[in-house]
Amino acid sequence: MLLTGSGINEMQFIVQIMLAAVLGGMIGFEREWRGKSSGLRTFAFVAMGSTLFTILSVKGFSDVGPSRVASNVLTGVGFLGAGVIFLQENRVKGITTAAGLWVVAAVGMAVGCGFYLTAIFTTLISMIVFEILSRVDYWIHAKIRKNNLSSPDSSADQSN
Repeated sequence: MLLTGSGINEMQFIVQIMLAAVLGGMIGFEREWRGKSSGLRTFAFVAMGSTLFTILSVKGFSDVGPSRVASNVLTGVGFLGAGVIFLQENRVKGITTAAGLWVVAAVGMAVGCGFYLTAIFTTLISMIVFEILSRVDYWIHAKIRKNNLSSPDSSADQSN
């Protein structure tokens, strides 16, 4: 059963959607800055959509459990995430962006449920993970490359 106008404050929903757009955009900014396939707009849209679907499931339909809608939001985001993952030169690309889309969907759902502090905290932690851990990841891969270049070539030893 669809509920309309029965004490529902639509201005609160508009503010929630705007907050989701800002938080999603903040996370997407890093992806955009690094030139990734999904960035600012994609992340903002996923956050807004997740928020709206969550609001609709909690406030809009009395005969459908919110968990059913939430699970379908995650299925949809999984589909989007799969679209940004691809294989290039024997390396999987896009998995971090896909994981970021998954997190931003959860941020949107948190906003839709009214868990604003949790959504803001998760956004800040996500930005830290994207920025700081990307540097750690780069450092690790540089060490691996350096070790591979400095180790003796085993095929040259076999020719003697």
